[in-house]
Amino acid sequence: MFIENGFLPENKFWKYILGSVLIILASTIGQIPLMVAVLIKSFKSGKGFPTNESEIMTFLEPNTTLFLLLLSFVFAFFAIVLVVKNFHKQTLLSVTTSREKVDWRRVFFSFGIWSVITIVSTLFLYYSNPAGFEVNFKPIPFLILALIGIVLIPVQTSTEEYVFRGYLMQGFALLAKNKWFPLIMTSVIFGTLHIANPEVEKMGYIILVYYIGTGLFLGIITLMDNGMELALGFHAANNLVGALLVTSDWSAFQTHSILKDNSMPSVGLEILAPIFIIFPMLLFIFSKKYNWTNWKEKLTGKIEINTL
Repeated sequence: MFIENGFLPENKFWKYILGSVLIILASTIGQIPLMVAVLIKSFKSGKGFPTNESEIMTFLEPNTTLFLLLLSFVFAFFAIVLVVKNFHKQTLLSVTTSREKVDWRRVFFSFGIWSVITIVSTLFLYYSNPAGFEVNFKPIPFLILALIGIVLIPVQTSTEEYVFRGYLMQGFALLAKNKWFPLIMTSVIFGTLHIANPEVEKMGYIILVYYIGTGLFLGIITLMDNGMELALGFHAANNLVGALLVTSDWSAFQTHSILKDNSMPSVGLEILAPIFIIFPMLLFIFSKKYNWTNWKEKLTGKIEINTL
């Protein structure tokens, strides 16, 4: 079983704490190029150094900011590989799936279905309220955005999935010897880490319900499918297609997307619909396609493994 891959005699929970610190440290080092670029522009332009995340996100040209922002996830991803291999004596595959190799068909199926839903819902919102959007398309900046996005956004989303649905999921399972605790803990941590996003400032803390709910959904499909493939595909589609389609002055990613949302941010159906309608629908589709059974045991059952 996937969540039990970390149950090795030499694995202890304190290693996951130290490993997480090392991954965070690597990510922090990866943020240095962005800070240096902001500092250089601040010095050359005479503008004051930005004092919060929102100002940093809009201080440089959007494609430059996106590239430098995503660069930190490259550092973090390599840190995950090194920590898993050298600290836990595991392969990256063991933190990815219980299968003999990564099932890329699962990754692409999940990517495809969420891409279609994202595109259709965006078109619906655009045509139902065209005054709330403006066409933001500029060929050259968009092509550069697409290149950066296609190469680096999957690295960003995969890094987050390896940390939460892979590394920490197995770590919390080792600690609690059950499945519900790692599912809840990784979902809550994943959601609350988005607290610094500009969306939270505009919409309030209620939007964390969406982030935590998304983490819960990703955790459920990982446990039910005994691997992260579906979560990897979903997360990549969510961030990549979203970055290419729509941007706004209050979103985490400021991009040269096709559309710009000029409407005032609000908390309503767009927060509740994914959690209570779309995610359950996806769970139903995945469960039928991949013949998921025994939900209670896979999501809440105890883990009986002797690690001594």
